[in-house]
Amino acid sequence: MPVLLDTERFAAAIAQRGVNCLTIGLVNNMPDAAVAATERQFLDLMRAATPDTVVRLKLFSIPAVPRTAPMRSEFAQRYGTISELWRTRLDGLIVTGNEPRAGNLADEPYWPDLRSLVEWAQDNTASAIWSCLAAHAAVLCADGIERMPLKEKLFGVFDCEVVESHLLLGGLGQMLRVPHSRHNTLSDAALIASGYRILTRCNEIGADMFVRKQEGRSLFVFLQGHPEYEATTLAREFRRDVARFLRGEREHYPAIPREYFNERAAEIADAFRARAVSERNERLIADFPMAAIEAGVENTWRAAAVTMYRNWIGYLKDRRVERRAPIVPVRRSRRDMPRTASSEPSARRRSAR
Repeated sequence: MPVLLDTERFAAAIAQRGVNCLTIGLVNNMPDAAVAATERQFLDLMRAATPDTVVRLKLFSIPAVPRTAPMRSEFAQRYGTISELWRTRLDGLIVTGNEPRAGNLADEPYWPDLRSLVEWAQDNTASAIWSCLAAHAAVLCADGIERMPLKEKLFGVFDCEVVESHLLLGGLGQMLRVPHSRHNTLSDAALIASGYRILTRCNEIGADMFVRKQEGRSLFVFLQGHPEYEATTLAREFRRDVARFLRGEREHYPAIPREYFNERAAEIADAFRARAVSERNERLIADFPMAAIEAGVENTWRAAAVTMYRNWIGYLKDRRVERRAPIVPVRRSRRDMPRTASSEPSARRRSAR
């Protein structure tokens, strides 16, 4: 059945009835250069994961995310704002990350809106998926768990082991291949101590997927990786990082993505690296062997990603008939308040699963 991309901000609502009709919001926080690709990735994944479900995918943006004027104009036409989201009835929500600009998440310009979004989603969705930086923001908002900087960028495709059974992992094996691209991580011990359940992980990267479900509230799903990525997404990110090196925006040449290129593509990438290091000049990016490198990559995580999202859609369908309450207005998060002993999360909330 179709995925209906709703880009009409002020059009009359499309009537959807029955458990086979869902409305899902996508809050796209990605930088301008990645906005279209991110929208396409999630749209294609939803289509593959919903053979028997009609999904209305609504697009939203946070105005405080830095944008160029042309992108702001496009968003004004196709995306609802976060203030419009507060008045929208959704079954599920997907929130993307953004390339970090500040060492402290609370210093990001969009932090207050993200904080409000976490609170709103708890009461107004059956489930929400928090991707990469959005996952870091959500656990910081809910439980004060700080992300930790990595010594070097975690970049590549990793084999993650299923360490706890969950409905989201139904039909999957014990090992999942997942792309990761991030500069920060979360402590497994801190997550477990605050009531989060780690579902997949590997020793090299720590937690990959983890969840939190408080009684009467949304199932929050956290992904430090990017199962939605297309086959060539990591290759495009690698080229972007190479360009930054050539422009002098980073000191060291980037490492190739781990367990991603085939042998021939790795050889081509290494040959260009030798030239880039010896002839460092921003004009060299025009010679980057993109076509040859892309020919040497394969999407080895797609089937697992589709299955996981299909399971998530199934969860939303099962909860649709239960969710008849009115929309809960967005409210000021506790973390907007002065920190006092009485404002600390209760032991019950911290231990809720």
